[in-house]
Amino acid sequence: MDKGRVHLYWGEGKGKTTAAMGLALRALGQGLSVTVVQFLKSGESGELEPLRRLGAAVFSGKAGTKFAAQMTPAERAAAKARHGENLRLALERPCDLLILDEACAAWRLDMVDGALLRRAVLERPECREVVLTGREPADWMLAAADYSTEMRCCRHPFRQGLHARRGVEF
Repeated sequence: MDKGRVHLYWGEGKGKTTAAMGLALRALGQGLSVTVVQFLKSGESGELEPLRRLGAAVFSGKAGTKFAAQMTPAERAAAKARHGENLRLALERPCDLLILDEACAAWRLDMVDGALLRRAVLERPECREVVLTGREPADWMLAAADYSTEMRCCRHPFRQGLHARRGVEF
């Protein structure tokens, strides 16, 4: 593989994580190694187990995780520490593709070691592809991105009061 690139899937629309996991599936199908780190998520979304079965290393939160705005200061500190530990463990593994799902929000909400996240992207091994997802990327993420895809919501059932559906939204 030649020089690795930075991919950024961002914006208000649906499909950021889906795009990242689709790229993971493509990479695994081509014999590449994949590591996924999910920030601010419970680790229960439907794509994770099949990716594990196909050989991806997955680092995620714990079941029952609250939204950051609902956490007490102690819960926020524990979640930030868990995210930092997951990222450190992920970076110890060699991989061809590193997905940092919800990295934008983790950065914005100070829910991850910012210096470690920047190093994971900006000081990555020469051939490693890195994917960042989230709604509002930091300026440094936008500047680092070789691929930048903004997801824009034109219509979504959520706006009609409908709930997320298993296998489609999670």
